[in-house]
Amino acid sequence: VQPPEKPLQAEEWNKLREDFQAPEIFEEVMLNSMIRCNSPIDVAKSLLTHLAKRNGDIAYSVLVKYLTLCVHQGQVSEIHDVYDIMKARFKILESGAYNLLIRGLSNSDQWRRALTILEEVKKMMVPSRSSYESCIKAASRHREMKLAFELYDEMLAKDVVPTLDVLQSFFDFSRGMKGAELQRELFGILLYLRENQIYPHKTFMRSIKLWFESIPGGNWRGHLTNIKDSGQCPVCKHQLEDSNLTEEEYSNLSERIIRDVIHGTDTFRKTSPQEFEAFQTFVENRLPFDIVIDGLNVSHIKSRKMQCENLFDAVNCLAKENARLLVLGRKHMLMNSSNWKREIMKEMQNKADFFFAENISEDDAFLLYATLRSGKHCKFVTRDFLRDHKACLTDNLTRHLFRKWQRGHQIALYSSAEGRIFSFVFSQQPAFRYDCVVQTTGDTWHIPYKDVFEEKYSYQVPRKWLCIQQK
Repeated sequence: VQPPEKPLQAEEWNKLREDFQAPEIFEEVMLNSMIRCNSPIDVAKSLLTHLAKRNGDIAYSVLVKYLTLCVHQGQVSEIHDVYDIMKARFKILESGAYNLLIRGLSNSDQWRRALTILEEVKKMMVPSRSSYESCIKAASRHREMKLAFELYDEMLAKDVVPTLDVLQSFFDFSRGMKGAELQRELFGILLYLRENQIYPHKTFMRSIKLWFESIPGGNWRGHLTNIKDSGQCPVCKHQLEDSNLTEEEYSNLSERIIRDVIHGTDTFRKTSPQEFEAFQTFVENRLPFDIVIDGLNVSHIKSRKMQCENLFDAVNCLAKENARLLVLGRKHMLMNSSNWKREIMKEMQNKADFFFAENISEDDAFLLYATLRSGKHCKFVTRDFLRDHKACLTDNLTRHLFRKWQRGHQIALYSSAEGRIFSFVFSQQPAFRYDCVVQTTGDTWHIPYKDVFEEKYSYQVPRKWLCIQQK
C-alpha cells in the first residue's frame, strides 16, 4: 500500500479501504507502510481521526504503530497525547509500548517524563535493556551522571546486561568532568569489563583513552601497544598479571567446580550417576593426564573429512613430546561405520587413553573433572566456550578464577589450509604468560581491545592493548 502524501477525508479513507483486498487489516497495513516511508505525521493522524469517528475508539495495535511513527520523528507532543490516551484506556501496556514511550521522551527536552514511565514499568515488570539505556543516555546527555550511574547500578542488580554502546556513552559524556565519585564509577565499568572478560572494540577503547586524558589535573597519558611475550608492557615497563593461578586459587577453583558443576544438579541430566562413577574410577587409576580432548567436538573440525580422521590428526598433533592424552569418546565411535573406521580408532588408542561414554552423555562435566583432577599443568581441548558452567558458579571471584583458568588452559584447534596438519593454538597461546583482561595497579591501566565489535564471546584473545599511565 502506498500511503497518501496529504491528509484525507473520511470518504477518501473509506474508498481506499474498500479497494484493499483485506479491509479488516487495512489500517494496520497502511500504518506499517507509513512507518516504512516515514510519512508526514498529519497524514497518519487523519487516518486515526477517521478510525475514531468510525469505530468510536482506536485499537491498541494501531495506537502502537502510530506511536512508532511519532517516536521516529521525535513528535514529542504527539507522544504525550498517545500516552494519555493509552493510559486512560488500558490499565497496563506491554513492554514494547513502554520501550517506545521511553525512547521517544528520553530523546526530548521532556526526558524526565521517561524516568516517570520507567518507575511505572518497575511496578509491573523488570524494564527492558533498551528502556534503561534510553534513560541512562538521557541523564548523561544532560550531565546528570549521578542519576545515570544509579540507573546503571540498578540495571546490573536486576541482571539486565548492558550493551557496549551504553558503557561507551558513559566515557563520552563524562569527558572533562571533575569528581572523585564519577571517576570511581567509571573505574567500576572497567572492572566490569575485567570480570566479564569483555574486550572493547576500537571506538570504545578510544573513548576510554580520551576520557582518561581529559580528567582535569589527572595527567593520564594513553598509548596503543603490543605486550611482549614475557608480559612486559613496552610503554610503561610494567609486568602484567601472570596467567597462572596460585596453588590456593587452583585448589579452591577445582573444589568448587567439582562440587557445584560436576556434582551439582545439571550433570546427571544427560548421564547416569553409575556412568559418571565408572568414569571417575577410570580417571583416578590413570592420573595425571597432560591434555584432555573432547573427541566428538574435535571430530567435526573439518566438515569434508571423516570424523575419525579429524580426531586422528588432532591426537597426532597433540601426542608430540610424549604428552599423556585422554580422549572422551562416545560408544558409537566403536561401531565400524563410514565416519568411524575401526583400524584408525585402534591406531589412536595406542597413542591416547580413551573413555567411551553412552551416546547421550554430557561431555563437559567429564572434561572438567579429568582436567582438574590431573593438576595445574593439564590443558583441555574443545571448541565450546563452557558458558553454562560459569553460570553455575555463583560468586564473582570463582567466576573470575574459572575464566582465568579457562584462558590459560583451553586449547582451541583450528584446521590449517594444507589439510592434514592442525595449526593448533592455545587459547592463550603458550607464549601468553600474562593474563589477557583489563588490569590496573592504580597509576596504570592496561586494556586489551579488538579492532571490531564481537557480539559472541570469543576465546581468541586480542593482541592489541591500550596502556594508560599517570605521570
